[in-house]
Parts: sequence; structure tokens; C-alpha cells
Amino acid sequence: MIPHNKPTLGKEEEIAALRVLRTGQLSNGDEVKKFENEFCEFLGLPEGHAVGVSSGSSALFLAMKILFNKKETITIPGYVCSALRNAIELMKCDIDFLDIKKNSPNIDEKVIRENSNPKIIPHMYGIPVNIPKLRNGTIIEDCSHAIGAKVNDKFVGTIGEIGIFSFYVTKLMTSGGFGGMVVSNDLSKINEIRNFIEYDGKLDDKFHFNFQMGNLQAAIGREQLKKIPKFLQRREEIFSMYKEAGLELIDVEDDNDSIKPVRFRALMKTSKSKELIKKLRDNDIISVTIQNDPIMSKYPTKFSNSLELIEHTISLPIYPSLLDEEISKIISVIKN
Repeated sequence: MIPHNKPTLGKEEEIAALRVLRTGQLSNGDEVKKFENEFCEFLGLPEGHAVGVSSGSSALFLAMKILFNKKETITIPGYVCSALRNAIELMKCDIDFLDIKKNSPNIDEKVIRENSNPKIIPHMYGIPVNIPKLRNGTIIEDCSHAIGAKVNDKFVGTIGEIGIFSFYVTKLMTSGGFGGMVVSNDLSKINEIRNFIEYDGKLDDKFHFNFQMGNLQAAIGREQLKKIPKFLQRREEIFSMYKEAGLELIDVEDDNDSIKPVRFRALMKTSKSKELIKKLRDNDIISVTIQNDPIMSKYPTKFSNSLELIEHTISLPIYPSLLDEEISKIISVIKN
């Protein structure tokens, strides 16, 4: 069976996990601090400008808590993971949903430029949104799909006010199943988040809550971060193999040289998504249709581009441990 997703883990992660287990220091500590600073180095940020947290969802909530006020209206795309809506509702804010651009998984830059609300902008499937063109209101960059992607040679996550990353097991890298990171050019925002989650022993009268990352997660994350360049390179190779075989994949617009994507998903256009998914499954290959926030089905005219993308695409396997012969089999089944 060729799965749709599969984490790429090796002996290095095993050794790192054992190292932490043998110390007995499993809670937040030196491993987390090293992971935070190594992540800053990867993104070109100064040390201390990142904080490791328990998940991408908690990273998103913390970014909102620092930047947004309750009862504010937050703009997000309808075509997105429901984690965004859940975090906004947890903050008791209102939501302004917008449709995506036609033939793109990302929010329409022309539409959002006219929107002055604070925004959460996801870089869907590793295809970056041109954030510098959207400078109209506060922006949180959701980089859960896009570690290593760039806009104008700047890493995503370093362009808006705050960037958030997810290390869930299906993402570009993992910290052992769950984990996330919050980054910002503004050190005061990171310090505020750190103070909020580091609750133990605080004698102040402020509200705190534990969203911390543990040393075990961080140790695995550090090893995965070392491998991320090779992970991204292999994903690019697989994406290119699909394209060279004639498969029509969702990609960056041809004339946009300022956008450097990473290949979190290989989303193929097809008018026969259900039949193709069944045919692949009959050949022991798992592909899926991307299901996003169910709010869209309530307003089909407002989200026409989003619903069209869901109906006319499937997501093919693309991960570093996918073998060339497995890729050839996937292509052969599709073309036949």
C-alpha cells in the first residue's frame, strides 16, 4: 500500500529521543531553547525570536491573543483547515470569510487588499501568498504547509507581524507527532507569548496557560530541521516527475518569479476525482480529495472558486520516502 502521507523518520530521531529519555528531563528545557534558536537561524532571524509550543493550533491561538482584541473581525479564506475558525471562535472574535482565487488554493490578493480587517493568511500547500502586496491591516502568516517557502527571497513567517508553523505528523517536518512554533521580527511579541505559556512559579496576578513544547518533541524537531533541505529537495523532485509525466498540478503562476514554493501537496486537476481515487485505491494507492472548512457548503455562490477546486482536484502522495518505482506506479495508473 502506498499511503497518502508518511513521516520520514530515521535513526537520528531515535537517538535524539533516547538521549532525552535517558536524562529524565522531559519538560520544557535546553532542547526546546536549542530548537527555537536553530529555527531562527534557518529563517534568518536573530536568536530568541521564536518560541516552541505544543501544536500549530496553539501557535495560532497565541499569535491571535497577542495581536487581536476580542470581538474584532478577523478575515480568513473559507478554503482552509477548520483550525483557523476554531482558534478565532476561541478568541470570541467574528470571522469574515473570503473566497480563493480561481485555480489557486490561496486567497485572492486583489480582494484582500481592499479589506482592512486583521487577517490570518495561510500559504496553502506550500504556495506562498505575496504578503508584501497585502499590507492593509495586521497579518498572521500561517506557514503550516510552507516551511522554507519564500517571497522576494524572504522566508514566509518573517514577513507579517507573526508567523506560525505546525510540526504535526503530516506536515513537512514533525516534532514527534505534535508541535508548533511562533516567530516574529518583534521580540516583544515573542517575549509576551513566552511569559504567557511559562506559568510555573509565576507570582504575578496575570492569566497564564500551558501551551509549552517538551524536550522530547524538540529533540526530534531538531533532527528533522537538519533534514528539511533534503526533504524539500526530494518533494520538488517528485512534483517535477508528476509534471513531466503530463499531470496537471496546481502550481505558482508562471510569470511570478518572486514566489518560491515548497511542495507540501501535489494537487492534480481532474474532472473525475471520485473515479480516479477509486482506481488508485484499487491499485493500493491512497489519494484524497482535500476537504476544507464546511462553512463553504452553506454559501456556494460566495465560495464558488473554493468549491470548484475541491470538486475538481485530488491530492497525490508526495513525501521524501516515496520511492521512484512507487511514483512510476502512481503515474501509470493515472495515465491508464
